[in-house]
Amino acid sequence: MEITVQRGRHVLPGTGTNDMVRRPTLVVVSGPPGAGKTTLAHRLARRIGCPAICRDEIKEGIVHAADDVAAAPADELSLRTLPTFFQVLQVLLAAGVTTVAEAAFQDRLWRPHLHPLRALADVRVVHCQVTAAAAWSRIHRRRDENPVRRAHADAFLVDPRVHSAGHDRFDRVRLGVPEIEVDTGDGYRPGLDEIVAFVNAGR
Repeated sequence: MEITVQRGRHVLPGTGTNDMVRRPTLVVVSGPPGAGKTTLAHRLARRIGCPAICRDEIKEGIVHAADDVAAAPADELSLRTLPTFFQVLQVLLAAGVTTVAEAAFQDRLWRPHLHPLRALADVRVVHCQVTAAAAWSRIHRRRDENPVRRAHADAFLVDPRVHSAGHDRFDRVRLGVPEIEVDTGDGYRPGLDEIVAFVNAGR
């Protein structure tokens, strides 16, 4: 079934105006590696009552279906992951599904792909921040404890000084939409209730 957008609302074809529904919300959870994005994305999705689409989980699924994968920065499977991620988001948002989307979302690479989705949804950005030292510790702990992390290039992050420099240079996505910063160093500041209220504001 095709869904069109009229005046900021989704309309099912062949129906009257009484069947129009509000635009969905796209919750963009961003931040550098090790910032706690995936955990927060899933917690937000459970509280909101919607799916969480995580870039790394899509990559892990692609790797599961492949043979003899040697993960590296910008490897072939990573390049396949990017369009797949946005195709899934487009399908959900076009169907009127509020969605949490989680990835690093650095501005130069990700903004051109996110910007068109503003025609389908109200966008809110939740930016996770944490110290470089805490992020480094998380990256190495999850690499050691979680076998599916073989899908990613964590092994290339071996020099803490290089990681710290990259962490500090992280260029967050800029979309000109409402944003909230969340310190994930010890729990969440602001807390989950306040983040959910931010997402739902104006609805």
